[in-house]
Amino acid sequence: MAKKKSIKKSDLIDWYMDYVLMHSQNPKSVYAFAKDNNFDEQKFYDFYGSFEALEQDIFNVFFENSLSVLEKNEDYQTFDARNKLLSFYYTFFENLTANRSYVVHALQGQKNNMQSLKVLSELKKSFSNYIEQLGIKTIDLKQEQLDKIQNRGLKESAWFQLLVTMKFWLDDTSPAFEKTDIFIEKSVRASFDLIDVSPLKSIVDFGKFLFKEKMQMN
Repeated sequence: MAKKKSIKKSDLIDWYMDYVLMHSQNPKSVYAFAKDNNFDEQKFYDFYGSFEALEQDIFNVFFENSLSVLEKNEDYQTFDARNKLLSFYYTFFENLTANRSYVVHALQGQKNNMQSLKVLSELKKSFSNYIEQLGIKTIDLKQEQLDKIQNRGLKESAWFQLLVTMKFWLDDTSPAFEKTDIFIEKSVRASFDLIDVSPLKSIVDFGKFLFKEKMQMN
């Protein structure tokens, strides 16, 4: 009998993603998954309570890997909130693109209703915390309760923007997903201009881009 493996969380993620892509379905059970990969079933539960928890963590790992890359970049540390968020978007979507087959499998069936997807719940927590730490300047309402409501609204709108961008990326068929890059640049710029109550030029520009893409996709 072969000696059982010592495993890491990253091993479980790699094996799980590989299984899903090779079989176009989830493993039948943790027992079968452990046996196929020659490790003790109990070791799976050292990291995750279920496949659902593992699936949620996969998207959170994409986030963590993206942020880890950025935090090692000295230029990133000097950026303002707008450019930090822009850098995050580009890096995060590079990670998604590197794992596109799995992401499409996980999201394709419900890409029109991603806000309710449990698989993105851990990503939402991490991303919302990231948005809070960016220190995005908003209107000082001089009232603590109103400021809390405004900050909560900021995090929810930022999350919605990320979901919309993911949906656009899922539908994007341009070479190297170049239209998604344009979408990211215009949407982030427009959202910050809206927060800063700046001129509406970039918002109108983004609206024109969306209208043009919608017409082409229809």
